[in-house]
Amino acid sequence: MSRTGNLFVISGPSGAGKGTLVKRVLDRVPDAWVSISATTRAPRAGEVDGVSYFFLSDDQFDDLIAQDGFLEWASVHTARYGTPRASVEERLAAGVQVILEIDVQGAFQVKRYMPECHLVFIAPPSMEELRARLEGRGSETPEAIAERMATAEVELAQKKKYDYTVVNDNLDEATDQLVAYIESLAERE
Repeated sequence: MSRTGNLFVISGPSGAGKGTLVKRVLDRVPDAWVSISATTRAPRAGEVDGVSYFFLSDDQFDDLIAQDGFLEWASVHTARYGTPRASVEERLAAGVQVILEIDVQGAFQVKRYMPECHLVFIAPPSMEELRARLEGRGSETPEAIAERMATAEVELAQKKKYDYTVVNDNLDEATDQLVAYIESLAERE
């Protein structure tokens, strides 16, 4: 049985566990690959071009936009971020399970370009648990947590527009659910 390449767009509020789940999927789905975003912001300490992000100048980013080279892009604070189209399309054609970990707005942009993609929403078990996770990080100010909580409410209101939702209450169960969903769509004759 050969495998069909699929595009999985994974979104959810900050603190829902998207990054952790994606890392666990990569350990269990051998042909899964996480797309690398492009950005106009400067690299942070330890970030490597082509691994962490593709670091582009404003002109390079503008050129890609003009060439329809992004599946989605957005301005975030003082920088722009986007998903390069070419690398995603190459891997899909090779039968790879491509994962984009992006926000809700970006997910809907991708769905417009590639209606065959699979939108997966990672939800926290409750808003109280989400707040506890954000506070437990110890890296955010109370103002930043309040902002993330407000954003989470807006994002959670969009989850019914997604193809599949995983409630990340138990990490092992959530991983099993996400892996099973990806595998069920990858295995085609």
